[in-house]
Amino acid sequence: MSQNKITVLMTALSLASTALASNPLLENYNTPHQTIPFNVIKIEHYFPAFEEAMKQHNTEVELIVNNSAAPTFENTIVALEHSGALLSKVSSPFYNLLSAETNDKMQEIAEKISPLMSEHSNAIRLNEKLFARIKAVYNKKDELKLSPEQKMLLKETYDGFANNGANLSDSEKATYRELSKELSILTLQYGQNVLKETNKYSLLITNKALLAGLPADFMEMLASNAKKSKKEGWLLNLKTTTVVPFLKYAENRDLRRELYMANSTKCMLGGEFDNRENIKKIVNLRLKIANLLGHKSYADYELVDRMAQNKKNVYDLLDKLLIAYKPVAEKEASEIQAYADKNGAYFKIQPWDWSFYSEKLKDEKYAINDELTKPYFELENVKKGVFGLATRLYGINFTKNTKIPVYNKEVDAYDVTDENGKFLAVLYTDFHPRDGKRAGAWMNDFKPQMMDRKIDSRPHIVIVMNFTRPTASKPALLTFDEVTTFLHEFGHSLHGMLTKCTYESLSGTNVYRDFVELPSQIMENWATEKEFLDGFAVHYQTGEKIPADLIQKIKASENFNAANFCLRQLSFGYLDMAWHTIEKPFHSDIIYYEKQAMASTQILPTLSNTGMSPTFSHIFSGGYSAGYYSYKWAEVLDADAFSVFTKNGIFDKKTAASFRKNILEKGGTEHPMTLYKKFRGQEPNIDALLKRNGIN
Repeated sequence: MSQNKITVLMTALSLASTALASNPLLENYNTPHQTIPFNVIKIEHYFPAFEEAMKQHNTEVELIVNNSAAPTFENTIVALEHSGALLSKVSSPFYNLLSAETNDKMQEIAEKISPLMSEHSNAIRLNEKLFARIKAVYNKKDELKLSPEQKMLLKETYDGFANNGANLSDSEKATYRELSKELSILTLQYGQNVLKETNKYSLLITNKALLAGLPADFMEMLASNAKKSKKEGWLLNLKTTTVVPFLKYAENRDLRRELYMANSTKCMLGGEFDNRENIKKIVNLRLKIANLLGHKSYADYELVDRMAQNKKNVYDLLDKLLIAYKPVAEKEASEIQAYADKNGAYFKIQPWDWSFYSEKLKDEKYAINDELTKPYFELENVKKGVFGLATRLYGINFTKNTKIPVYNKEVDAYDVTDENGKFLAVLYTDFHPRDGKRAGAWMNDFKPQMMDRKIDSRPHIVIVMNFTRPTASKPALLTFDEVTTFLHEFGHSLHGMLTKCTYESLSGTNVYRDFVELPSQIMENWATEKEFLDGFAVHYQTGEKIPADLIQKIKASENFNAANFCLRQLSFGYLDMAWHTIEKPFHSDIIYYEKQAMASTQILPTLSNTGMSPTFSHIFSGGYSAGYYSYKWAEVLDADAFSVFTKNGIFDKKTAASFRKNILEKGGTEHPMTLYKKFRGQEPNIDALLKRNGIN
């Protein structure tokens, strides 16, 4: 090589080294609790950081593979568990922000990174020498003196390789690599299409009379939407904070239908964001992967490591609930139709009418509606109430820390400490919708908990929601549903914050999919308890405590349309299972198949030109494939578990301590049924759920 070429090469290497050295994602974080320095991270830092992190991970894996010592639990299983720390550090902010604060540049990077990350993961999982070492340790598991947590780590490590192609032949491994890479790209594209299609829609209303029935603060929000778009009038969009209240209150039936149809036909009317072909490709790729790994269907593959264990048990639960709830749901629907008829409806109730007449009937029966309760649920007060609940149950405290960098000015960060002032976690809260945030609500971690060289490295947790924004004249006032959503996601955060595990992959919410919703759903039970509401629910203007009779109305209306809500959840569970129990490639009509799958749960007229599947992000891009039933599975668990609190007192310290010790702290270190029985003393059944919903 000429001297000139050597100089050019050295210069290039020097520039590359400088670029990496100045990349904050690759440096130690000099921030409180080593939180992510969002204030200095730029979009252009992500791709080179991913590349470097994958290189380092490969080097760490090679050291394990080439270790001349015989395979042991420590030098193979634990060493592998600790590898890839830098990649996790880089991935965490990127993928969290891809959901909560995305833009076109982030999505372009995601499209480049997705196949690379898929290939990187496959290269490790399909490494024959590495798997040989893992298998050698696994085959001696009965001879090793391992703790329950170590046994679970060994099992999860072995299964993670065996269930992801490690036992395949070379040609099959090559096929698996291509299938999984293609699948990762398609699921990413599916999710991006949903967000882009949602953001694309807007409807400007300039005649105020068309918006009769809408509450004043909601009107103010719609006017603010228009103003932000430099328009005059009231601007409708497809964000949940617009669609839900509009369908509930708008008297104009034509506009209700317009918004309902726009929301229910997203990603299925042609154009660049249509997801119908993506769905076919995704389910067929999943079927191919399942077949390659020796399973008849993708559900068979996914349910191996679930409490449900197999699709028969899933369908048994769904069918039992359907039998119990459908007759009640039919009575509820008849009651609402009769109410609509009495109040001048000349038509059979359609889906865009359901919320409107349901809300009217609920108000008539119980004298309760969101406009009566919202003044008592000002966001800051609700935060105090929810945080205060954790203080009463578990002795933990929350202190806002403005020195922690955040990824958006609307995000707050809190130091979470125990009753002795010892640091437990960082909690980020992100409450309001933005164009760069996907719909829904979720919890995640920026840094999981683990033992790092015998030091308890505490987690950094984020909860993200899409709650009603404050307006020019009012603070953010939450609906009762938003209050329960807050409690739900906060329950997930407690699971993440209170965990006390040795290994990252088993800590916090790293549990079976049909167990993960227990800690979240149990928190919703406090939402209708007077003792809880009395502690924080005061009128945002007068400071008046929420009246006892209003709490009673909330409690009395708790089961209003509960059976129909259950059927709605069951319909999603049946649809998910339909897509993932196919045993032959799917080439039929997406929407027709969907209607057939959900038919047994439908009470209202079904519309052939609307669909759920094209925007069902939970199962096509969100990790709940063959797992949506878990919400109902966990609801059985949470009703059964809360019955202990009901019996002993909803703030009973002993019961809370047992739930914390046996559920929240344990993560996935033992089988979830083992953990549940340690808390409850027995296996759950559906009786407590039926009783709570007034079904029996």
